[in-house]
Amino acid sequence: MTKTAWVFPGQGSQAIGMGVDLAGEAIAKAKFEQAQELLGWDVLDICQSQEDKLSRTLYTQPSLYVVESILADLMRKRGHQPDLVAGHSLGEYVALYAAGVFEFEVGLSLVKRRAELMDSAAGGMMAALIGFDREQLDQQIQQADDVVLANDNSPAQVVISGTPTAVEALLNKVKAKRVVRLNVSGAFHSPFMALAAAEFQQVLESVPFANAQVPLISNVEPVAVVEASVLKDRLQRQMTGSVRWREISLQLPEEGIEKVVEIGPGKVLTGLIKRMCPNLALENIGGLAELPA
Repeated sequence: MTKTAWVFPGQGSQAIGMGVDLAGEAIAKAKFEQAQELLGWDVLDICQSQEDKLSRTLYTQPSLYVVESILADLMRKRGHQPDLVAGHSLGEYVALYAAGVFEFEVGLSLVKRRAELMDSAAGGMMAALIGFDREQLDQQIQQADDVVLANDNSPAQVVISGTPTAVEALLNKVKAKRVVRLNVSGAFHSPFMALAAAEFQQVLESVPFANAQVPLISNVEPVAVVEASVLKDRLQRQMTGSVRWREISLQLPEEGIEKVVEIGPGKVLTGLIKRMCPNLALENIGGLAELPA
């Protein structure tokens, strides 16, 4: 048997139309109804036609969690199981659900509160850099007071996070082929989320975690574990910590993984993994048509 990892994308991968093709599946119907009751709004309606809302953190994160969880359920229904899971930022919550750490509604309630706290964050800025001198970037970040490496996605693609003044100052000092200023309200995955993280910790502490049924590699510490207490601690640190996706990708072959299946809209994660781990087989499950028979 091919040793397989399931990986789940996060915010930024959302797309109008995602999940709509799943509506006829009994598993999906039940999950969409559960979600509407818990959230107070219809995920399918948002995904189908409300692009302005789908791009807002408050709606993006729960919508992605619901759609990706349903796809994972459908994979299991068709007899597929992962040997390891990981998720990018928000995607880590789906990975925890897929690994049996908590029930669907428990994860969704956590994601709902996370989205509310992150949506209400203000005064920060994030920017993606593509094609740059890594040594120069690391040096500039070390010298800066109010900017950090938020997403270490690959050797050629990162996201920085901090105060608008500090981020712009760093962008003026580092040469990059392309810079994209992200449309977010706060400095996510940085110490500037400390207040939101402290509030979220109170919610997280009240939620029971089970040991994972398969190993999970966390964003803040890319080492595969199954222990519930470790997974909860790492999740708590995720809001203020860096997403270490480059290290997660490189860890996959070390864990004996031969194939990676990205479950969710888009092909961002497999695209990143392909450049770093060219020997891994890659597959994308973004909708009903892509599900294996």
